[in-house]
Amino acid sequence: MILKPRPQDFVVIGYYLGKIILGLALSMFVPVFAGLVFFREASPVLDFLIAIEIALIAGLLLTRACSTEKELNWMQGMVVVSLSWLVAMLLGAIPLYLSGHWKSFLDACFDSMSGFATTGLILVQDLDHLSFTHNLWRHLILFIGGQGIVIVALSFFIKGFSGAFKMYVGEARDERILPNIIHTSRFIWFVSIVYLILGTSALAIAGMANGIRPASAFFHGVCIFMAAFDTGGFAPQSQNILYYHSLPFEIITIIIMILGAFNFKLHYHLWTGNRREIVRNIEMVTLFISIMVLFFITGFGLTQLGTYPGLAVLFRKGFYQLISAHTGTGYQTIYAAQFVNEWNHLARVGIICAMSLGGAACSTTGAIKMLRLGIIFKALLEDIKRIILPERAIVVQKYHHIKEIFLEDKQVRLAFLITLAYFALYWFGAVAGSCFGYPFIDSLFESTSASANVGLSCGITNAAMPAALKYIYIFQMWAGRLEFMSIFTLIGVFVAVIKGK
Repeated sequence: MILKPRPQDFVVIGYYLGKIILGLALSMFVPVFAGLVFFREASPVLDFLIAIEIALIAGLLLTRACSTEKELNWMQGMVVVSLSWLVAMLLGAIPLYLSGHWKSFLDACFDSMSGFATTGLILVQDLDHLSFTHNLWRHLILFIGGQGIVIVALSFFIKGFSGAFKMYVGEARDERILPNIIHTSRFIWFVSIVYLILGTSALAIAGMANGIRPASAFFHGVCIFMAAFDTGGFAPQSQNILYYHSLPFEIITIIIMILGAFNFKLHYHLWTGNRREIVRNIEMVTLFISIMVLFFITGFGLTQLGTYPGLAVLFRKGFYQLISAHTGTGYQTIYAAQFVNEWNHLARVGIICAMSLGGAACSTTGAIKMLRLGIIFKALLEDIKRIILPERAIVVQKYHHIKEIFLEDKQVRLAFLITLAYFALYWFGAVAGSCFGYPFIDSLFESTSASANVGLSCGITNAAMPAALKYIYIFQMWAGRLEFMSIFTLIGVFVAVIKGK
């Protein structure tokens, strides 16, 4: 028998959702301050003041109307997380749409979800002439989405430890870096801010060395860092990283992308001096092996056509795209059409596989994640040992992830189920794209990019594509970022409201 949710459930959900909306309203003051003080752009600032007013009204109404002292249970926490990303998409799209650089509110919502989900696919028009204030907001929502929308609320507005952890898990994170989940959230912000300062400085210096004016170089450095570390793929210019034509710039972004693909718990251990963890951790070992294998496949495909003669060109055009895909960033040093015109199917399959696998758990990346891939491989080894060894032999499989962990059936089952769910999502978008008349390999490429929150494009994603496909990609970005469980819970609540007793 399905139990219908109680009115008290909706009160708790509304209260915590209001808290998250207030956190989003607070974040919009950053582009307002920058627009007034640094950019001196009055009209764009008005766009954000309108959005802030709407967010504050909505947040205050919810927190007042649904005021409660109760903490979240698991169902409520999952529903709050899944709804918060949809609300963030709508609120984040308001200043974008008001700028006039998006053809419709749906297009602005597409880019807003792409930002919060750290995907990087875009429908913006005339990006090269978008205001600094709006451009900063595009990259700031990547920074917020990479850390997690809920992390904003956990850091500033939510005090209950139990309810906080349920939302933290619902946002596709299940590892506490510190014993207190609130302190964990603040550590994630601390790491990100420190890297922001260092990464922005390095990128700004590389930009100035490439002839960009200091003020502009600093702005580009901030934007590119936020997008690279949070594996989002937005850029201030329409040519993406190709705009800079700089090898040092590309090397710095590769380093930042890889750091963004690291587990935040691994960052903590590296910061506290446990540097051996980087070569012992199952995620890092799996990531290194995966990059080597997939670059061999991609590089072999490119050398078959002789597309990029010479190792330097192959590194800048082939290896860069592979790292961008594997870390879920979506930065490109080639045009989207070149994936279709200059890459053969084998090279593109290598990139599709890299996008589908992603980086580490509890990082800013999407997709299947290296931890799940490592667990599935360890389970396969365990089964092979059981077949080979005598029946009475006791087979115990362990893996190292910060500490030695015994492999259990429930870990394998969960890893396998989430992996299957991702593959189903990839194929769903590929079939949908084919139904709209796009070649299947191109549709699979774009679908995997959206579902795995990557942002690489072979040209399908543009403002002229069917509206239904935009909705599908928005759903894929949302589902892929939250890793299904909170969305399944939301669907279950809707079913319970209709059929529950």
